[in-house]
Amino acid sequence: MTDGAIGVASTTSAMAPVPYRVRNRVVESPDSATLCLEPVGEALRSPEPGEFMMLYAFGVGEAAISISGDPTVTDGSITHTIRAVGAVSRALHDAQPDTVVGVRGPFGTAWGLAEAAGRDLVMVAGGVGLCPLRPAILGALAQRARYGKVMLVVGARSRADFVFAAQLEKWAQDPRIELHLVVDAPTRGWSGEVGLVTAPLNRLELNADRTTAFLCGPEPMLRFGAEALVAKDVAAHNIRVSLERNMQCGIGWCGHCQLGPLLLCRDGPVVGYDVAGPLLKVKEL
Repeated sequence: MTDGAIGVASTTSAMAPVPYRVRNRVVESPDSATLCLEPVGEALRSPEPGEFMMLYAFGVGEAAISISGDPTVTDGSITHTIRAVGAVSRALHDAQPDTVVGVRGPFGTAWGLAEAAGRDLVMVAGGVGLCPLRPAILGALAQRARYGKVMLVVGARSRADFVFAAQLEKWAQDPRIELHLVVDAPTRGWSGEVGLVTAPLNRLELNADRTTAFLCGPEPMLRFGAEALVAKDVAAHNIRVSLERNMQCGIGWCGHCQLGPLLLCRDGPVVGYDVAGPLLKVKEL
């Protein structure tokens, strides 16, 4: 077989969904649920923190969903947290145990935990942006001695909108991680900080020369959060942001996820802010 034929076979394989069964489902917030999927037959490669899979709801359609599970789990299962915002994500969100879905992947770029070894980690999440960051957090805590300080800033619209609420409560008591929570507006039962994620971010005591930052959330939060870190002298190439566009093929063919020179299903979703920053400042790009 020629190299070209091998390439075509590989691409064809990447486009064919593999059946996975919903092992369990956990409601995280009013519009988000976590699905643990187990392979019906042979498992796909285990994804790295930051990568994504294409999940197919049979009879409805397909959507790109980042992994949100523990990277230390090695039983072949994959975990995704899905916010119901459209027909496909609603069908996936509502999938009950034993439902079979199609899975392709993993695709895209990872956070780069290995490259951050020996450095302080700052992770900033807005809303369901905590989901793609969760594997990086769990991975760092599983090998805690490899990193300096681990700092996490999480923002949400309200107390009810925090995903992984029980885990956030545990992290708040965990001396291995410095956690800051903030909500957009005051709500009943909330006694914590109110405002933007940039407020606690600005208060962090950082050693800029040894800091690596991971950010995931709405694009305005990415821009303001990254610029707050740049203002604290963190180099843009040490700031990595997870970007979202309309990913459909997962292999850089269809062009739906283009952002300037980038095809985010291939060159992202995780991109250095030295590359992403100038692109995010262009209106309607």
